[in-house]
Amino acid sequence: MTEHTDVELLWIEGRIERWIRFGDVIEERIRDRNRRIVSFAPDSVFAFIRWASNDYGTLVSRIDIVRACRAGEPRVTVPGITPGGDVLLRLSGWPKVEVVLEAIDAVETLGLRPQDVCPDHWRQVYSRLSTGRTPECYTRQRHRAWLIRREMAS
Repeated sequence: MTEHTDVELLWIEGRIERWIRFGDVIEERIRDRNRRIVSFAPDSVFAFIRWASNDYGTLVSRIDIVRACRAGEPRVTVPGITPGGDVLLRLSGWPKVEVVLEAIDAVETLGLRPQDVCPDHWRQVYSRLSTGRTPECYTRQRHRAWLIRREMAS
């Protein structure tokens, strides 16, 4: 089993778009002018967005925030992600996807990289949006607490 997670990206103008919103890509392989595969190291976090439409409008708007797993760890299958990963957030429907994108922007406004924040933040964003509630904002204080907790655990 390989020690990295691959994500297949696709861009067909106005029809299908699969792209990475954030994450540290360690390798990129170009398949053709519309397709490429990017790879992530174990334990890295990334956001994968899938959108598709037809002549009548949008068919799919989905965002997955995933932690790349180490070999042997349990993982969830996600279309386009091989071999899958630890899904921190999985939402569909443009209104929810838009709120997640705003949450990502809010983290970046703090001067933080979304892939570096506490994974539990993305889980609470998912949980709150799934139940029709507003997600809590990530703060510098929460980030400091996360860094301390991570340091103590290592």
